[in-house]
Amino acid sequence: MNLGLLFKAFDAAVLVREAAKRFGAPPPSPPPETGLEKTVPDANLVGHLETRLTNVVVAALKEAFARDHARLELERTQLDEQRRRADDALRMEQRRQEADREIGRLRLIAATALVGWIASVVMVVVRLDVASTLSRGIAAGGWLLLLGALGAAFTAQGRISEEHQRIEAGRVGVAALWLLIAGLATSGIGLLV
Repeated sequence: MNLGLLFKAFDAAVLVREAAKRFGAPPPSPPPETGLEKTVPDANLVGHLETRLTNVVVAALKEAFARDHARLELERTQLDEQRRRADDALRMEQRRQEADREIGRLRLIAATALVGWIASVVMVVVRLDVASTLSRGIAAGGWLLLLGALGAAFTAQGRISEEHQRIEAGRVGVAALWLLIAGLATSGIGLLV
C-alpha cells in the first residue's frame, strides 16, 4: 500500500474536518457592518478541499483496484497451474492402473500356461505305458506351445515394466494368449488320442 497516498488522504480529511468545524460553528459576533461579505472565498476554499479530497480518494481506489486485479490474476494463474498438475497426476495414475491391470492379465496367462504344462506332463507320465507315439508327439507339441505362452507372457510383462509410456503388451501379449489356447487345446487332443 502506498503510505504517501494514505497520508495525503488523511491530511485532506483533517482539512475538511477543520473547514466543517469553522463553518458549522456559530458565527462570531458580526463586526461592524461594512457591507462586504466574505462568504464567497470560503465557499471556494471548501470546493477546493472537496476536489482535492475526491482526487485523493479516487487515486487510492484506483490503486487498490489495480492491486486487487493483479492479485486475482496471480491467483487465477496459480489455480490454472494446480489444475494442470492435478490433471497430469490423474493421467499418470490412470496409466499406472492400466499397466497394473495388463500385468495382472499377463500373470494370469503365465500361471495358466504353467499349470496347464504341469498337468499335461503329469497326464502323459501317468499314461506313459498306454500312450501311443502320436499321442506323445501331440502332447510334446502342446508342451512347447504352453512353454511358448509362458515365455511370451513374461516377455510382455518385462516390456510393460520397461516402457511406462506404452501400456499395451503388444503382439507378444496377444501371442501369449493364443499360444496358451493352442497349447491347452493341443495337450487336450494329445490326451484324447
